[in-house]
Amino acid sequence: MKTLSAILAVAALTSAQAYADCTYPHAPDKFPDGSTATRDQMIAAMTQMKSYNSEVKAYTDCLKLEHDTALAKADPKMSKEQKDEIEKVYVQKNDAAVDEATAVTSRFNEQVRAFNAKKKDKG
Repeated sequence: MKTLSAILAVAALTSAQAYADCTYPHAPDKFPDGSTATRDQMIAAMTQMKSYNSEVKAYTDCLKLEHDTALAKADPKMSKEQKDEIEKVYVQKNDAAVDEATAVTSRFNEQVRAFNAKKKDKG
């Protein structure tokens, strides 16, 4: 039971530190409808995506730095389970950000395809 309590304490501490120091990126709320959007609207959306992708990169880099720092500062007596829990929290946060970024990029790419199809139909 002490081991579980220690693991949960490490996880809570690690989670609180990551939340406090690393800012989770906010995805663009929506994209223009590619089938009706203007070129300028699509360029603006692309600019939003580039900014968002940069924020995701900064966030995941921050998480990695916090993870590495937490392990470097860890008590040498820390158990393997405690270290594994730090790793698990890092991986979960990193994967959540990457999964969301992948989904947002997919939604944007759908609109780009619709925009390009519209151009071909007129062309």
